[in-house]
Amino acid sequence: MLHYATDRPITAAQFIDVLNRSTLGERRPVADPARIQTMLDHGNVLVTAWDGEVLVGVSRALTDFSFCCYLSDLAVDEAYQHQGIGKKLVELTHEASGPQTTLILLAAPKAVDYYPKIGMERHEACYVLHRSE
Repeated sequence: MLHYATDRPITAAQFIDVLNRSTLGERRPVADPARIQTMLDHGNVLVTAWDGEVLVGVSRALTDFSFCCYLSDLAVDEAYQHQGIGKKLVELTHEASGPQTTLILLAAPKAVDYYPKIGMERHEACYVLHRSE
């Protein structure tokens, strides 16, 4: 039976594992556990999905709890996809960030068609400054 948590920390190893099982690991620095740990340390909303003691989904976001929430990572183990877990993680992340926030994300190429299916609106005016490292 699946359960969700907004108050259960995870380790860098758990995060890396679910990123790899979701394919998001292709786009995250999974070979650098210290960097992954820093990502976990500085995100301020973490919602997790569990099948017993197995982490099967995670949403990691940054928010001011007043105006905006940037959902940086949404990962669901491929074996658990198509069960509504991602949608529930997005809903719980938005709820945790507060009713006055707008939830914003950049879709991974493999997920670009997913977000409209769960009710998110595409926005054409996104701009990016890429990392220097």
